[in-house]
Amino acid sequence: MTDHADLHTSARPLKGRRAIITGGTTGIGRAIAVMLAGQGVSVYICGHDAGHLEDALTQIRAVGTGDGMVTELADPDKVRAFFDAGEAYLGGFDITVINAAVAAGGLTQMDEDALRYAIAVNFTAYLLSAHHAAHRMTPIGDMVLIGSLSAHILGPSSTVYAGIKSGIAGFSEALRRELGPKGIRVSLVEPGKVGSNMQYPDVPDDKQRAMIAAEQMLRGEDIAAGVEFLLTQPTRSVIQQIVIVPRALEGE
Repeated sequence: MTDHADLHTSARPLKGRRAIITGGTTGIGRAIAVMLAGQGVSVYICGHDAGHLEDALTQIRAVGTGDGMVTELADPDKVRAFFDAGEAYLGGFDITVINAAVAAGGLTQMDEDALRYAIAVNFTAYLLSAHHAAHRMTPIGDMVLIGSLSAHILGPSSTVYAGIKSGIAGFSEALRRELGPKGIRVSLVEPGKVGSNMQYPDVPDDKQRAMIAAEQMLRGEDIAAGVEFLLTQPTRSVIQQIVIVPRALEGE
């Protein structure tokens, strides 16, 4: 006799879960935070700007519950303080989205201070955030790292950003193997072009809107939909890597 329970895979519900999101006040991070809040997840976010934080929390609280803080993740002590605050607010957490990043260009286009800052935010803070999450999350938990397709599309003006994101790609795959047996799933999301202030000044708002309308650029909500897919998989499986690109953009 057929056991019909084996004929399909049940989605893991999001309602009741708790999430910490770095860089959750704008762009991809904010879209993920709003999506999760709307699905019944309590969220705690951070960002650089008080106005952006207030706007993000307004959107989050319109559909669910959440809080956050303004901080500077380039400072290792503030990474710890952010996770302390998030853990205290949420009463524990089982989702971490590591997303906060700044734009970076070619190695010879950046001065030393800008280079150090990009490494501190885009790489060091990623690893420190993963370290805090790995020691604090309740199983079965999910850690999602937001990478970039820039890790694979290489050019002379992307050396620093591409190098960092390539490092994140290798780190996430190895971390999946390290943390999986401990009850934490690790996934990497690599978006293509997404409309956000990360595109400034090369792609201003009006051009971003035109590219999104032509389906040559994604919205943050498109990446959030991919994250929702990752988080709702059965606990026995993990989506190791997902690449999300605009359908109509040639050459990406």
